[in-house]
Amino acid sequence: MTYINELDTPCVIIDLNKLNNNIKDMQRFASKNKVTLRPMIKTHKMPQIANMQIKNGAKGITCAKISEAEVMAKAGIKDIFIAYEIVTEDKIKRLLNLSKKVKLSVAVDSKYGVDMLNKYFKKANNNIDVLIEINTGLNRCGLNNLDEIYSLAEHIMNSSNVYIKGIFTHAGNVYGAKDKNEVNDIGKYEGNFIVKIKEYLETKGIKVDTVSTGSTPTAKISGKIKGVNEIRPGNYVFYDAIQHSLGVIDIGSCSLSVLSTVISKPTEKRAVIDAGSKSLGLDKGAHGISKVKGYGIIKKFSDITIERLSEEHGILSLKNSKIKIGDKVEIVPNHACTVVNLFDYAYLTDGEKILDIFRIEARGMVK
Repeated sequence: MTYINELDTPCVIIDLNKLNNNIKDMQRFASKNKVTLRPMIKTHKMPQIANMQIKNGAKGITCAKISEAEVMAKAGIKDIFIAYEIVTEDKIKRLLNLSKKVKLSVAVDSKYGVDMLNKYFKKANNNIDVLIEINTGLNRCGLNNLDEIYSLAEHIMNSSNVYIKGIFTHAGNVYGAKDKNEVNDIGKYEGNFIVKIKEYLETKGIKVDTVSTGSTPTAKISGKIKGVNEIRPGNYVFYDAIQHSLGVIDIGSCSLSVLSTVISKPTEKRAVIDAGSKSLGLDKGAHGISKVKGYGIIKKFSDITIERLSEEHGILSLKNSKIKIGDKVEIVPNHACTVVNLFDYAYLTDGEKILDIFRIEARGMVK
């Protein structure tokens, strides 16, 4: 039996009980509100956790990139939505191959993208389902003009090998919310706006089966809006300091942390750990929005701030802490999704015991 204090650092550890609780909690919400849960797996990138989500009731998964989807398909997952616009020949050929193995759907927000998909799927005598991306405030991909959305939907309807499955959005702008009230307002707007789009398209004779919203902070808000029938949160399996800063959860719900060792204490007010930016990342908020103080929350040491990071060093600002060289600390990262992509393995824990090691199979899968 291996114990946490025996692990080499820095490394990622996941509290299995908290992970299970987070998975079950979101699934309970989805089931109670009669919405499909299709989690975004770019947060964890591990087939084992994806299968835990599916076993608990999730209907398939969401991926950000084809390479992630390929890893998940290889692991036996059969229903995948790629929430990303695929517009190049090389990637569409990979989609064609993937579509022979799994039930597949992808994002579109342009006629060009639809035409590219149609061109290559028609050549292969195959079909592809698509969801139109709706912009509900993030101002990244997606459309928000009714006429443009209808024009794109009509274009899809007139394409021989591309079929409209539904519409989806991601209210990532919620990460700039000032407080829980603003989180609530953004979640309601996200749900109400996309339902408005569905109703508009259906008055034009276009059937919209899937109405999908996606972000952890807004999932339990937009998921209650009548007409929304799918949610795609991702971060909820782990949570992190950003979610805590938004008031979404208390810090005790965070299942993932980075284990690090104190390697230096030059003064009573400064110490150094062996986790730097290559272990903790430099995020102070999602989508470039700064929300948190420091570069993570150190458990059991509320008087310590991770003030700055070098690549392999974390510099701690101390107040009255008795922390010593050689001590191991657990850090709830600011953004769990980016931290996971910095490591090859994650250790599953129960208390101080190491239960298992999960390989982060989709690490670096960005194509």
